[in-house]
Amino acid sequence: MTIDPFAALVGQPQAIELLTQAVRQNRVAPAYLFVGPDGVGRSLAARCFVELLFSSELGVTAALQNRLRQGNHPALLWVQPTYQYQGQRLTAAEAAEKGLKRKAPPVIRLEQIREITEFLSRPPLEAPRNVVVLEEAQTMAEAAANALLKTLEEPGQATLILIAPTPESVLPTLVSRCQRIPFYRLDAQSLAVVLTQTSHQEILQNQAVLSIAAGSAGSAIASYEQLQTIPPELLEDLKKAPASYRKALELAKKIDKDLDTEAQLWLVDYLQQFYWQRWHQPSIINHLEKSRQYLLAYAQPRLVWECLLLSICQK
Repeated sequence: MTIDPFAALVGQPQAIELLTQAVRQNRVAPAYLFVGPDGVGRSLAARCFVELLFSSELGVTAALQNRLRQGNHPALLWVQPTYQYQGQRLTAAEAAEKGLKRKAPPVIRLEQIREITEFLSRPPLEAPRNVVVLEEAQTMAEAAANALLKTLEEPGQATLILIAPTPESVLPTLVSRCQRIPFYRLDAQSLAVVLTQTSHQEILQNQAVLSIAAGSAGSAIASYEQLQTIPPELLEDLKKAPASYRKALELAKKIDKDLDTEAQLWLVDYLQQFYWQRWHQPSIINHLEKSRQYLLAYAQPRLVWECLLLSICQK
C-alpha cells in the first residue's frame, strides 16, 4: 500500500505543490533552500520530500518511511549543527542528554561539509539519488559555506536541501544556486491541527504560550515544555503584581536562584504576553522589554528582576 508522503505536513500547500510537481515533471533541482520560521514544518517537509524522491517509481511505503525516520537509509545524510566537546561533535539533543550547558550555539562545521563531499562522491545505494539535508544552514561559518559552494556547483547524482530562516541568513552565492521553497507561519486552524496530531492539544488552552508561538507549532511545544519547568508557586506569584516591595524582592531572589538565564529570558516573553492580556498596560510591557535587553547584556539577573518587579509593584 502506498502512502501520501506529505500527509503529515499541515498548513504549507505551496511548498507541497512545488515539491510534488518537481518530482512529477522530473525537474528535481540539484539544491533547494527551505526558508521560513522555526517550527512550521520545514524539517518535516524535507523528510517527506526525501520519501517522495526515493519512491518516485514504486510509491511511498511504511517500510521506507520507517527507515528514513530512523536515519538508516544509505542514500540519505542528515546534517545538524554541532558542539565540539572533548574531541567529539555533539548535536544540541546529544548535548542536552549529557547535561552539557554551552554558551555559544551549535554550528555546522567545516569537517561536516567535508563529510558531505565524501558522501556524495559515492554512487547512491537503494535510491535514484543521494540526498543531503542541512538543518540550520545559517550556522555555517564562511569557510564551511565556501566549501559547500564547491559541492553545489558539481553535486553529481544528488540533491541538497538547506533549511534556514531567511535567504539573507545564508551566503548569497549559496542562495543563488538553490531553488527557494517558502514556508509560512500557521494560521490558528492549522496550528490547532498540528498540536492535536502531536498530542499537545492542552497547549490550545494557554493563550500566552500561543501568542509567544506566533503560528509556529514547534515554538508552541517548546514554550509549553519550558513552562512546565517553572516552579508552579513562583509562576502563580508572578501572574499578579507583587503586593509589597518586600514580596517583589523575594520573587526576584527566587527567580535568580531557581532559573538559568535561558529560562529567565523565556519567562520575560511569557510575562509580556500574560500581562498584556490581563492589564493591557504598555508601560509594563516596556519594562519587560528593557529587562530582556539587560539580561542579554549580562546584567546581574537578580538586580534586573528587582527593578522590574518593583516597578510593577508600584502600578
